[in-house]
Amino acid sequence: MSSTVKQVVVTGAFDDLRSGQIRFLEEASKLGAVTVLLWTDEQVQQFEGRGAKFPAAERAYFLRAIRFVHRVLLAWGRPEACPKPGAELPRIPGAGFEAGLVAEALEQAGIEPDLLVIREQQGPEVFRALFQPRGIECRVVRDEDLRGFPEAFPEAPPPAPGRKRVMVTGCYDWVHSGHVRFFEEVSAYGDLYVVLGHDANIRLLKGAGHPLLPQAERRYVVGAIRHVTQALIATGDGWLDAEPEIRRLKPDIYAVNEDGDKGGKREYCAKQGIEYLVLKRTPAHGLPRRTSTDLRGF
Repeated sequence: MSSTVKQVVVTGAFDDLRSGQIRFLEEASKLGAVTVLLWTDEQVQQFEGRGAKFPAAERAYFLRAIRFVHRVLLAWGRPEACPKPGAELPRIPGAGFEAGLVAEALEQAGIEPDLLVIREQQGPEVFRALFQPRGIECRVVRDEDLRGFPEAFPEAPPPAPGRKRVMVTGCYDWVHSGHVRFFEEVSAYGDLYVVLGHDANIRLLKGAGHPLLPQAERRYVVGAIRHVTQALIATGDGWLDAEPEIRRLKPDIYAVNEDGDKGGKREYCAKQGIEYLVLKRTPAHGLPRRTSTDLRGF
């Protein structure tokens, strides 16, 4: 990394990563290389009075896949420094609980950032009082700065010689670690283009109440994942709603997971001379199996 790139630190639980948190990470990344100090499961319990929806290992896996994040560290820096469940977390007199934790974690991890980037609800005054005397600037990202879903990803360049184009399709209404793992696996076969169903077609296929999130938001979240070359919205209808995009992009491979092997996709690819790839739904090592249907219960 160039010495001119500023080191930026953000902190939080990042439990159930949604578009607002990703927008925050994007804004922070405009200031430098982002290190996330991620709360442990015990800290989520103590800060928020509830158990984490997703374990720290899964939250870290998802965060590392976000293109705006440079690295992720547990907030205690070293694993041996993490307190036992139920242990009292150290407090720094005169500082907020979270600000004190960040100061402790930075010291343990040997990190001297140029900037701490925080949201309004984290208490900017407390962070400034603690860190600015140490020469660490605190920047506040306002809620109004996080509105909308910017077109942050320009038209993808043509693939490098010998590099294939891979396409996947779907709703991606509640992106989770299973989706991230699928994108990670598929991207090993070539540049990955994700075509998301438009809102009207999702309602047609899945019924009233779908999708939960509008197409612009779904596209933004998928496009923020570093394994994805480009995220697009389908312009067709039915199970083959991505046919116009297939004809335009001319992918070498159409990939699905086992649940998505339906709707005439296999037959369509055979007629078009497109390799049809079916992958098993296998979570990343050590992580639980996730489905969007189950997660809607949270």
